[in-house]
Amino acid sequence: MDTPSASFTKLVPGMVGMTLVGSSVTVSRTLVDAPLFTTQAVRYAAATVILLLMARLTGARLLWPRGREWLWLVGIAVTGLVLFNVAVVRGVGHAEPAVVAVAVACVPVVLGVVGPALERRRPSRQVLLAAPVVMAGAVLVEGTGRTDAVGVGWAMVALVCEAGFTLLAVPVLRRHSPWGVSVHAMWLAGVLLAVLGVTSEGPSAVRELSGSQWAAVGYLALMVTAVAFVVWYSTVRAVGAGRAGLLTGIAPLSTAVVGAVSGSGAPGPSVWLGIAVLILGLVGGLRPHGGTARGATARDQSATADSAPASARST
Repeated sequence: MDTPSASFTKLVPGMVGMTLVGSSVTVSRTLVDAPLFTTQAVRYAAATVILLLMARLTGARLLWPRGREWLWLVGIAVTGLVLFNVAVVRGVGHAEPAVVAVAVACVPVVLGVVGPALERRRPSRQVLLAAPVVMAGAVLVEGTGRTDAVGVGWAMVALVCEAGFTLLAVPVLRRHSPWGVSVHAMWLAGVLLAVLGVTSEGPSAVRELSGSQWAAVGYLALMVTAVAFVVWYSTVRAVGAGRAGLLTGIAPLSTAVVGAVSGSGAPGPSVWLGIAVLILGLVGGLRPHGGTARGATARDQSATADSAPASARST
């Protein structure tokens, strides 16, 4: 049985990943005027190179996909990386950014229900009760905004894509590890985005990036892509998609804190209330108990047994 400290340790990588994602909002604003597809293609290409170097230094073994694994990995690249970016950009053209953020805040509920089904186990009652609380806290932190029917549609697409980023990885995480899933999703997305960039923005679009935008791309490639992807998938594999999904609530929390520190002003009363609700949901959903600990231990032993013959690698 896992001790409370051991259970918490498994959550730390995911917490770090969501903190990095939330803190990247300020950096991402630098890229508002940059060519979307070209910039993202450069980001994922750079992240792939960085992650390959990191994998080599750590001794992580990367396996080439086979059979149906291609479908899952291409699905991650298309939905979680390419289409998600399109949905956000097109969505804010018809809705205020908060509307898209609120839709994405529903991810813990989706992961809490669908994630266990993919992992062939029952949804956790603890997670199902905590997920709406985390969602409500995120909505309070992000706020709401005006939209039209098209904006709502794109917001829903963003929600599905954000959930797909985690759910589509579940069937391939055991064989490929967080390292392999991250690398393959990145290079596939980089190729797709490069094609979109060349056809829609032109091959010279990369020259439009300024020095500050190149710096932003570098930060996103290293911290928010290469590092955040691996630590996030590590937590998904360790504790399951449902429980890990609650950690997405840390992203808006991190955004609010970074915004206050960077000079955006102190959060308003509704944001403080949202932060309190978020923390309440996270504590309630992530606290270990006997059943969760035993289930986690069983999953870990199963994962070890299935993945050990495939490769000898550390995550």
